Amino acid sequence: MSDNELGLFLRTRREAVSPAQVGLPTGARRRTPGLRRAELATLAGVSVEYITRLEQGRDRRPSPQVLSALADALRLAPSERVHLHRLTKSADLGFNCMGGAQPLHEVRPAVRAILDRLEPAPAVVVNRLTEVLAYTAGYHRVMAPIGLFENGPANLARFAFTDPRARTAYPDWSHVADQEVATLKHGPFRKDPHIAALADELTVTVGPEFTDRVETVPSLPAATGITRLVHPEAGPLRLAFEILDLSADDDQRLIVHLPADEATATALDKLTGIRPGALRAV
Repeated sequence: MSDNELGLFLRTRREAVSPAQVGLPTGARRRTPGLRRAELATLAGVSVEYITRLEQGRDRRPSPQVLSALADALRLAPSERVHLHRLTKSADLGFNCMGGAQPLHEVRPAVRAILDRLEPAPAVVVNRLTEVLAYTAGYHRVMAPIGLFENGPANLARFAFTDPRARTAYPDWSHVADQEVATLKHGPFRKDPHIAALADELTVTVGPEFTDRVETVPSLPAATGITRLVHPEAGPLRLAFEILDLSADDDQRLIVHLPADEATATALDKLTGIRPGALRAV
């Protein structure tokens, strides 16, 4: 964890909730995006001073009742509520859920069999370092031409930040970079020596574009969404993704991509060289 992940999460979620969403007047002059601290305090039934202490990291152990009130006031989704609870538990620096476990590089046969069934969809298995461990041929057809598999073992975070081709391939590069940082931070972060080593590498090789995100991006990556990609052969693609966590003992994630529109479905069919309609838009 960075120094104040709980405060960062609360502040960014407060700024993401509009007054209209919680039944408050918008007003003509609002310099603060989203809710003001005073407005959140009123909705949650706590003092403004307490909201300030939480966001500044001067109080890191709110009671379950306060957590529930804040979650309700901020309209948190179930996954965000779980994350909020995890952040309060991680304030105890004496326990690391990963222990000293090495990042796994072996993918279980059953998971590889699932990848086989997912063809021709672009799908990949990664570990907590975002190292690419296994993938479908469809994933290789999409990602190899933009450079992911060059320059050593493939790593999603390292590619996004250090390969200039990533900025061309991802029209929404800044958002992609945010998500890679959120993924690395979603867990013990620098208390994990393996992630700390990767973070140190990116700190040196990338600088503020990485370190500023570590300080400002909450440690809750999106589990679903759409990635825009400019492919050198297939042209513009819009890929809907779903991220599925495997067993905790695997410490790996399965990322599946599907075409988000008919134009992308047609482009992937041509790239794959198979019958039209093999991948339908979702």
